[in-house]
Amino acid sequence: MPTEDAIHLHRIDPARNMARFYRMSSTPSLFGDICLVREWGRIGRPGRIRIDLYQTGEQAMAAREALLRVKRQRGYRDASKME
Repeated sequence: MPTEDAIHLHRIDPARNMARFYRMSSTPSLFGDICLVREWGRIGRPGRIRIDLYQTGEQAMAAREALLRVKRQRGYRDASKME
């Protein structure tokens, strides 16, 4: 599975003093698994990172799409479209 472009999402609500980001990317590991790398936090600050391993690219893509769907339901939008 080739490395894909990262998905970068923002959730900004000035009324609630909220400025968050969420980033996801997939990449192969050294052991043949697929890593789903997630980073999140407040915009302008270092974020937290989580790496989940999947045996196949299909499993990683399914998890990525499920996370993307949940984040969009919570109000996150594509960062490139917000600028």
